Amino acid sequence: MSSPIKNLLIWTAVAAVVLLPAAVLGDCTCEAEEDGGESKSLALKYKVGAIAAILVASAVGVLLPVVGRRVPALSPERNFFFVIKAFAAGVILSTGFIHVLPDAFESLTSPCIPASPWGDFPFTGFIAMVSAIGTLMVDTYATSYYRRRSGVKAVEGGGARDEEGGAAVVPVHTHATHGHAHGSVSLQSDSGETELLRHRVISQVLELGIIVHSVIIGIALGASQSPKTIRPLIAALSFHQFFEGIGLGGCITQARFKVRAVTIMAVFFSITTPVGIAIGIGITNIYSETSSTALIVQGVFNAASAGILIYMALVDLLSADFMSPKMQSNGKLQLGANLSLLIGAGCMSLIAKWA
Repeated sequence: MSSPIKNLLIWTAVAAVVLLPAAVLGDCTCEAEEDGGESKSLALKYKVGAIAAILVASAVGVLLPVVGRRVPALSPERNFFFVIKAFAAGVILSTGFIHVLPDAFESLTSPCIPASPWGDFPFTGFIAMVSAIGTLMVDTYATSYYRRRSGVKAVEGGGARDEEGGAAVVPVHTHATHGHAHGSVSLQSDSGETELLRHRVISQVLELGIIVHSVIIGIALGASQSPKTIRPLIAALSFHQFFEGIGLGGCITQARFKVRAVTIMAVFFSITTPVGIAIGIGITNIYSETSSTALIVQGVFNAASAGILIYMALVDLLSADFMSPKMQSNGKLQLGANLSLLIGAGCMSLIAKWA
């Protein structure tokens, strides 16, 4: 895994794990609703079950596309992979719009947080917008950085530089039946290398957005003491993580990382929500879901995560595939991908009824 983005992933995960538990220690500004049916011992059993169920669902989801690439029908070059990827993109898009962004709005417009400045400006939309723009910048600079580095390696390997943009070129000498020609071939025309770099950046930035969101929902579930609240969340979040895992796994598959990098990314994704649940269990006695500090931090993190997920789904996943020549020249593939997109978005939206 590339060093700059790998460090960004690690530090963001650490910040989320450290800052979010600290956020819930703020003074409570509103009274939490009492639930007469609360049972701490039963709730704890449900939480332990949730850790196991979500861990398995996350691991299966993210590894399914990775392992599936050994199956010829699921190869990234096949049409069926485009259909599966469209389904996963719909899941991620729905996660951003239906799951994460509404939670951010709810937190940052709560009467339990100070009216000034939070009530004076639409911070949720602003943070999501800034997050999307920031993702674009990271996407752009990371891709250009790796492209330049690739060009430098090509030149060191024996190529030359062209005059305009520093693209590496290799001299060629070709012969035909009635003559011959001299010229050069630009290594920049090797779209395969460029696409591989793009997929690697996409997969790492996408995991960054998912990790932030996963920690938050894990802490919320782990801190709850109501079995009636936890019970439906176990199934809902298991499906939630499974579908998200398929989306992330598809991107990892196209990035063609080495086994070590794939393992690290899969483990990070799989354990994030269970770790959040464990943290929530540890702070149950001091947690207040109506704490102004908790609401603000959760709202900010959720809004930023929503911006990342929405940008990645629309720009890097859907736009890149739907506007590709392969998709544009195949009517059946377009129809299948569009239906798959709607089904993925619809399934994930339906889960919002319970989670």
